[in-house]
Amino acid sequence: MKAPVGESAWTPSRRGSVAPFIVMEVMRAANERAAAGGDVLHLEIGQPGTPAPRGVIAAAHAALDNDRIAYTDAFGIPPLREAIARWYRDHYGVSVPAERIAVTTGSSAGFLLGFLAAFEPGDRVALAAPGYPAYRNILRALDLVPVEIPTGPETRFQPTPALLAALDQPVKGLIVASPSNPAGTMLSPEALRDLALWCEANGVRLISDEIYHGIEFTALKGQTALAFSERALVINSFSKYFSMTGWRLGWMVVPPELVRSAECLAQNLYISAPTLSQRAAIAAFDCTPEADGHVTRYRRSRDLLLNELPRAGFDNLAPADGAFYVYADVSGLTDDSEAFCKRILAETGVAITPGLDFDTQRGHRYLRISFAAAEAEVAEAARRLVAWRRGFSAG
Repeated sequence: MKAPVGESAWTPSRRGSVAPFIVMEVMRAANERAAAGGDVLHLEIGQPGTPAPRGVIAAAHAALDNDRIAYTDAFGIPPLREAIARWYRDHYGVSVPAERIAVTTGSSAGFLLGFLAAFEPGDRVALAAPGYPAYRNILRALDLVPVEIPTGPETRFQPTPALLAALDQPVKGLIVASPSNPAGTMLSPEALRDLALWCEANGVRLISDEIYHGIEFTALKGQTALAFSERALVINSFSKYFSMTGWRLGWMVVPPELVRSAECLAQNLYISAPTLSQRAAIAAFDCTPEADGHVTRYRRSRDLLLNELPRAGFDNLAPADGAFYVYADVSGLTDDSEAFCKRILAETGVAITPGLDFDTQRGHRYLRISFAAAEAEVAEAARRLVAWRRGFSAG
């Protein structure tokens, strides 16, 4: 008779032992508060409070009426890939063959495919801290090594060639995001070019997260890394600018040498992106006036927060050039941003995210506030935070 199997046989894999995505944890706590009858203002998540474009919704209805909604090619339907290629030509002046465009299940699948196609287990991949937490968590789940580069106001929370050159060991990849999450800062075209050239010269794969392109509030506009390097791996999404988060649709522009690897991985990992979303998304590129109108509303919410948050004691703020986040240094108020955010939710109903999600070393003194929600919700949240801060000071 066999000996009993030990408990260690049933433990989760090491690859699955990644940190939680704290934004989602905060949203769950906020939803639990709402389910218990409390009111919640959702400023914790990058979820546009604006609907998908009307043309996209109409195209989805038409697809439901006329399409089988069957599997597509792993890289997506040709009309959508061709529409994305035209977007690069018309919007950026960059020629990208449709054959190099992979339609993905949100940008998240793009990062997964890109990292798997570009890197070997154990490879080191650099990224700015603060930065989007799923970068490092996906890297760790794939047995890659995230190399966090501490950044601050002096570099606008962005990596630089000098910071990369100062690393004690070489890296195989670099992830950049402009506009960034959580700081909302942008790289100038010259700064992005310098990073791309440094990567080319040092054999480093550049991964450019461009999902917030189009959501910009200064004269500086997002430039694609493809303008400077054919070897750059570019990720984008319909979620943010086009307000299509739940449609789970993104795309990746794949360097020529990675196309076949990425295609085989896509075939095996998820077959194809949602067909209904693909059919509908073709219309998105004809809906830019509507999307730009949403950006105007985001701008008003951004300006309101930049004016009102200092009255709540949050007066050390990143510039918020783009995206829809304000990143606040609250070290003058707390050294435990997680407990601080929990207290704010409990006492005001305003859900915001502690900086530990974005910077494991210094995030205890930062928090991120999203202004993607409806304008009225953002305004009411600001009012509550100012009133709460006055009570906080009095207490």
